[in-house]
Amino acid sequence: MKKQGFLLHPLLHSGNLVEDRLRVRLAPYGIQPRQARVLEALSRIGPVSQVKLAREFHISAASMSTMSSRLIAAKLISRKPNSKTARSNVLSLTDEGQKMLMEIHKAWHDMDQIILDALGAERAQTFGDMARELRNSLGGHRPGGKQLKTEDE
Repeated sequence: MKKQGFLLHPLLHSGNLVEDRLRVRLAPYGIQPRQARVLEALSRIGPVSQVKLAREFHISAASMSTMSSRLIAAKLISRKPNSKTARSNVLSLTDEGQKMLMEIHKAWHDMDQIILDALGAERAQTFGDMARELRNSLGGHRPGGKQLKTEDE
């Protein structure tokens, strides 16, 4: 009897391979794939507390603080005290961050093209739809895609 493989393994492997190619594509700009996602989310959400942004990405506040510090050092985002509560900071995209976003979108377009070339247009669309469905059914969402909760929640 032929042994069946796990569904998980090719999904993880494919994700790693695409992320590796994206990392190489973004390397000339000194930015990592997850940092690129944070910049894109800030462009859609607008100024937001560091705590809220960490929640949107399902990461710890400490991890978001580390990532934010690197993006601030690169002058891609700014951090200011929250005028509503002294307990948090508000992150915003800088003009340099906006310019970087154009390069990020070009890189993401290149990754989409790799997927289109590998799967064909119809199967790539189906794959994307299924990936979103899986993410959503597991409780995920596009950062900033849901109504952000207030600072006190």
